[in-house]
Amino acid sequence: MDTGNTAWVLISAALVLFMTPGLAFFYGGMVRSKNVLGMLMQNVFAMGILAILWVVIVFSLAFGDAGNGGIIGNFEFAFLKDVTPGAAPGGADSFLGFLTIPFVLFCAYQMTFAIITPALITGATADRLKFSAYAVFISIWLIVVYGPVAHWVFGGGFLYELGALDFAGGAVVHMNAGAAAMAMVILLGVRSGYPETPMRPHNLPLTVLGTGILWFGWAGFNAGSALAADGIAAQAIMNTFLAASAAMLGWLVVEKVLSGHATTLGAASGAVAGLVAITPCAGFVGGMAGVYIGLATGAVCYLALGIKRRFGLDDSLDVIAVHLVGGLLGSLLLGLFADAAINPAVVNEGLFLGGGLSLLGDQAVASVVTLAYSFVATLIIGLAIKRTMGLRIDPSQEEQGLDLSLHAEEAYAS
Repeated sequence: MDTGNTAWVLISAALVLFMTPGLAFFYGGMVRSKNVLGMLMQNVFAMGILAILWVVIVFSLAFGDAGNGGIIGNFEFAFLKDVTPGAAPGGADSFLGFLTIPFVLFCAYQMTFAIITPALITGATADRLKFSAYAVFISIWLIVVYGPVAHWVFGGGFLYELGALDFAGGAVVHMNAGAAAMAMVILLGVRSGYPETPMRPHNLPLTVLGTGILWFGWAGFNAGSALAADGIAAQAIMNTFLAASAAMLGWLVVEKVLSGHATTLGAASGAVAGLVAITPCAGFVGGMAGVYIGLATGAVCYLALGIKRRFGLDDSLDVIAVHLVGGLLGSLLLGLFADAAINPAVVNEGLFLGGGLSLLGDQAVASVVTLAYSFVATLIIGLAIKRTMGLRIDPSQEEQGLDLSLHAEEAYAS
């Protein structure tokens, strides 16, 4: 055990958990005032139910039988069996033998990722998803979708064996949640009155606050994924901050040129898009790569807002444009910028570093597999819930708002 590494991952776990309330504020400010508590509740509730499911079964599905190139783990760590303050089971020769932190801390750190990933989907389903359906959906989704995908990439599964790289969750978190968001939007349909009725954000200062919390927490998300207080973590935190800054600028420039205005919402959305895109790359690229990735992502994700208009999708808070497109772009750009001098885990360097197309091809395959599995599996889960307990609130409840109709509360009582 290394005390410095342990201290850093302890802090990182707290930072990543703090991101979920930050996400609640980020999304909460963008919905109408009658739905803000409904959005906050969905995100905060994820911190409850998903943490319990993680320790009961999903951690084992993700990291059980680690390093064997498989599809899903086993039940060796179910109910926290052998998840102790000591070293990971199996010794130095096991897949998790590189860990120099307590195994229970590794489990706790990964739990924070499992909490925020389904919570990301709430931005797409805002204003119309039943709370009971949401609770059932994210519980099943964590087991059926997140667990296997985490095993494929983080747990030494078949995508890891393929050679695909994902430092902190471009595929596992962002593409996974983005594809699920698209599936749920298709199943739910559009909000009442959309797109004719204006549905402007009710509290942009709340969204900016959420952006700041997310940006702050992302230091733990990305630099913490080094699982050590070392040079790779230092590089990851620099890349994280630079990409967010550059993406904000890229988004605002394109927004100003095309719409005539550089907006506060655009600045917040651009920064988050940059954070999303750098996530798979953070500990694998160096120099100005974070800036280039951020600039490209800000511009492309702003243009991707047109996807929902083109296909008639009511992605309420632009999860598809920011997380699906941002995560995909970051994963593919890693195939251009990956640098073995930054991280020896880079076996095939990026195209711009003279490594050819090998890594780019691996990234593309991993992206397609993740997107396809998450989309199809989410459709099946969502359709089953829709045909049994129902997904959507009644029209009268939608008119009244989630806060009063589902939670008997008001965010801004007179």
